[in-house]
Amino acid sequence: QVQLVESGGGLVQAGGSLRLSCAASGSIFSINTMDWYRQAPGKQRELVAGITSRGSTNYADCVKGRFTISRDNAKNTVFLQMNSLKPEDTGTYYCHADEIRGSATVGYIGVWGQGTLVTVSS
Repeated sequence: QVQLVESGGGLVQAGGSLRLSCAASGSIFSINTMDWYRQAPGKQRELVAGITSRGSTNYADCVKGRFTISRDNAKNTVFLQMNSLKPEDTGTYYCHADEIRGSATVGYIGVWGQGTLVTVSS
């Protein structure tokens, strides 16, 4: 069994910064792509940023230049540095891993964290 646990959310004023962390725990051999999604009240969940195991990144257009995703493979952790935050960045941020391998023969597909709330006040 593996799980993802997010931390770092909170209340911040517009223009401020937050750093989210997501740590994977359990018996882990490797993790493929890790992503951050967010869901605002009344809206669908959307992809914010993703990073492959080799460090290739992609971002939603609305966060390019403000958010930076990174990962520490040795610690099975992914980060999201969020700068110049705007009220529209408010939402619950979820960590996601498309595949976590527990061993050569054990794998978990589509693992989600519980989410961490980010609130940006104007």
